[in-house]
Amino acid sequence: MRDIPTWTGPFDPDDLPAELLAAERPWLVRGGFAHWPVVQAARESDDALARYLIGLYNGMRVGLFQMPPEAAGRAFYSDDTLTGFNFTRHIATLDQVLAGLLGLAGTAEPPALYVGSTTVDAVLPGFLDANRLGLGTRDALVSLWLGNRTRIAAHYDLPDNLAVVAAGRRRFTLFPPEQIHNLYMGPLDPTPAGQPVSLVDFAAPDFERFPRFAEALAAGEAAELEPGDALFIPSMWFHHVEGLAPVNLLINAWWRQTPRYVDSPLNALHLALLTLRDLPEKERRIWQHHLQHFVFAADDATWAHIPEAARGLLGPIDETLSRQARTQLLNQLKR
Repeated sequence: MRDIPTWTGPFDPDDLPAELLAAERPWLVRGGFAHWPVVQAARESDDALARYLIGLYNGMRVGLFQMPPEAAGRAFYSDDTLTGFNFTRHIATLDQVLAGLLGLAGTAEPPALYVGSTTVDAVLPGFLDANRLGLGTRDALVSLWLGNRTRIAAHYDLPDNLAVVAAGRRRFTLFPPEQIHNLYMGPLDPTPAGQPVSLVDFAAPDFERFPRFAEALAAGEAAELEPGDALFIPSMWFHHVEGLAPVNLLINAWWRQTPRYVDSPLNALHLALLTLRDLPEKERRIWQHHLQHFVFAADDATWAHIPEAARGLLGPIDETLSRQARTQLLNQLKR
């Protein structure tokens, strides 16, 4: 696969470039956050990292995923029925998790420990004051991901994503959204972590079962990130993430380029599966034209002939109109 390209434009970690944070393709930023205190602690030692985090920790318990050694760190389904998972969920304190990671660091085949998608401000108040992300006015959710050698199956996220490796090493493998056909996505529900995931084991791909995965690899990009490195992942790009060290810490920020009242397009996908997919072919073609007209190719000319006051959802949508439309839709779905 190709290397993820490295950002060579202007870069100020306290005021991140807008062209980077709104890009249509991924960019790798080498050493852009090497000045962070948490990165400095991690470069000293895993013990120093633990001391730094505990110094900020407020005692709030966190969700912990645990996988047996035979899972080889891969958080996934428990068997081919895709109805259960190979991990157990627990609640623990952050100091317990760090003690577990440090205690397992010298084990040849340890169980996998993984704290995922935990809001930084909720558990480490003051962390973002010292380790700043210059996201400007973006309404971002900043989370931490802490664990040992884990593998997270290829999936997408709706928001744009800036991921900073604070400790350890991580390997990212990325695919553009149009590769969905070649990644053999699993069910919409249940999923290991919310979004559907690729069923391909990247460590040992079965090309007989998943032959088109070879095409995905040809279109893929990959990079290994060290402490202080960052990666911008645009909305809906597939990413497979591997922790490569005994202790790995990732800090990421998610944000959308639309207001909060704009619902997730995944809701539209679910409704389309319910209402469109099983129509007769000729009706599906008709609705394909309607969606192209009203959604994907819509512009001002689409509704210019309709009086502005009568346009409803065909005109500009604000928070009030969004709430009204959502209420109407919910009432229709209850029938």
